[in-house]
Amino acid sequence: MKIVYLAAGAADMYCGSCLHDNTLAAALRARGEDVLLVPTYTPLRTDEENVSDSHLFFGGINVYLQQKSSFFRHTPWFLDALLDHPSVIRWATKGSPSVDARKLGDMVVSMLHGEEGRQRKEIRKLVRWLKLEARPHVVHLSNIMLIGMAREIRKLGIPVISTLSGEDLFLEKLAEPFYTQSRAAICERAQDVDAFVALNHYYADFMADYMQASRARIHVIPHGLNLTGYGKRQLGGGAGFTIGYLARICPEKGLHNLVAAAELLLENTAVPPFRIRAAGYLGDSDRPYLETIQKRTAAWKAPERFEYAGELDRAGKVAFLQSLDMMSLPTVYRESKGISALEALANAVPVVLPDHGAFPELIERSGGGVLHHPERPADLAEKLKQLMENPQQATAMGLRGQQVIERDYHAAGMAENTLKLYHQVLEEGGK
Repeated sequence: MKIVYLAAGAADMYCGSCLHDNTLAAALRARGEDVLLVPTYTPLRTDEENVSDSHLFFGGINVYLQQKSSFFRHTPWFLDALLDHPSVIRWATKGSPSVDARKLGDMVVSMLHGEEGRQRKEIRKLVRWLKLEARPHVVHLSNIMLIGMAREIRKLGIPVISTLSGEDLFLEKLAEPFYTQSRAAICERAQDVDAFVALNHYYADFMADYMQASRARIHVIPHGLNLTGYGKRQLGGGAGFTIGYLARICPEKGLHNLVAAAELLLENTAVPPFRIRAAGYLGDSDRPYLETIQKRTAAWKAPERFEYAGELDRAGKVAFLQSLDMMSLPTVYRESKGISALEALANAVPVVLPDHGAFPELIERSGGGVLHHPERPADLAEKLKQLMENPQQATAMGLRGQQVIERDYHAAGMAENTLKLYHQVLEEGGK
């Protein structure tokens, strides 16, 4: 089957959606399918072998210029191609990706309006390439922020599938009137998509209501990991318990909640020795957030109990996870994916997660950890303490979770289920 998978790049950031898209494309190729993983906005950055194509559509520079100036809506395509060159885009987006929703509301609405928006020239480029060169059986969009493309693609007789990737976190930050306009556009344009994919039942239910779409159109296909190199965590390191955090360093992911819980644990002399190790992408706009945390932990009687290990490549990530005794990801918002929690369990590391979003479903299915009350550091501290005081129980949770990941959350299974959906959509001939 010929598949074009349009994935939204996130500049120089390791992005959970990009990792998912790249892993899925690689797994589909391993099954012998003809897959083109095509970036939009910016090139993709992954911590595995990058299987994305050299084509890039809706380059971030052109999309922005066409939004702001009518001149660039009529420039020749060869000039646009210069601005779409990967090296130019990487230079322009180096540092912190421009994802401040408060500044991008008008462009979001325009993109959602597709052929009626200011980036209609980019729609024409994509449709021409799909019709004359790629000629796919199916087009898969990495998130609903791209569904403005779907109407014109389907006019070619090509069905369109879209993954649901936590878009509400971004959309809820849009200022008015752009928030209301974007929600209306999503509800309208969702009708142009043949099927949606969510990574868990929580998000499928949530987005059915958010998009005002039939729940039957949303198919749950859990994320599958490339398990190469994953294994059992290292034991007996001699440094006490190591509690890990692996996610983007930003307020939404809740590192400050873990630090607050650690401070409560430090006040209890009965708690075994422990340390916090944090790792993940840090954008320029979030550096003050990390600096505040580092100043806070530097005031501890034992400041060495907190470490920020920086951004990690795949080898570094695996080594980091295997050094942990447990992992906490105390997100403020309701997580739609939770890929790093899956990665922890794949290395037999038990997890302590907030009781919201995708996490209750993961804990129920895997048995790989415990839940705490969201935004309550005292309860998080208590759950961490329970596992530290019962290391055999924690080890058993990690091993149980690892078995479930190896059974239900592997890349080959994700590819198989996705391919079944493609065939189903093709057989039904669209909606």
